[in-house]
Amino acid sequence: MLARTTLNREAYKALRRAILGRKLPPGRKLIVRVLAEELGLSPTPIKEALSALEREGLVVAVPHRGYFVLEPSLEDVREIYRLREVLEGLAARLAVENNGKILPRKLEKVLQRQRKAAEQGDIESYGDLDLSFHRTLWEAASNKRLLAVAETIDGQIRLLINSSAAIPGRLPSSLAEHEAILQAVAAHDPDSAEAAMREHVQQAGRALERFLSAREMV
Repeated sequence: MLARTTLNREAYKALRRAILGRKLPPGRKLIVRVLAEELGLSPTPIKEALSALEREGLVVAVPHRGYFVLEPSLEDVREIYRLREVLEGLAARLAVENNGKILPRKLEKVLQRQRKAAEQGDIESYGDLDLSFHRTLWEAASNKRLLAVAETIDGQIRLLINSSAAIPGRLPSSLAEHEAILQAVAAHDPDSAEAAMREHVQQAGRALERFLSAREMV
């Protein structure tokens, strides 16, 4: 029989994967009994997993109504992207300072796959590769605490990246911004790398804010 901690972890991983994969889309109500039946678990590990996902910011608990998958609001976007701009800008700077010829090659490989996903209109793959591009820089920064903070907001960023990639006209701009980041990294210019990354995150945040504002007005 699996230990309780193992069951909690398995429930957490299954629910997190379903949320980030859009099988449980933003705004979906999460009913403990239904989830327990679907996963073949008792309600206890499901409740523990939902609490963990709430702490991570992927799930919200509404008093007297239950748990729901986060549906990012304008304020959520502003908070996350302000934090993300500083975090990712620093990551880009440190990555350039700490790495030589290998990093540009790694980023170029990811970017090539992004171009292909964009040509095919594969938004889901593009979103995954977008995160991979950024994660490459997080890891290259060689800063354990920065990586830990980035991992903490990873899920929320993934939800927003998937949303922003689908905004009309945003995908080509995102690719061009990644090209600018790559050029700065290849030139071994930490100032330009940080500036290009901050500009990229700012543009993504603004596009998502405009998108959400327009949707709320409908």
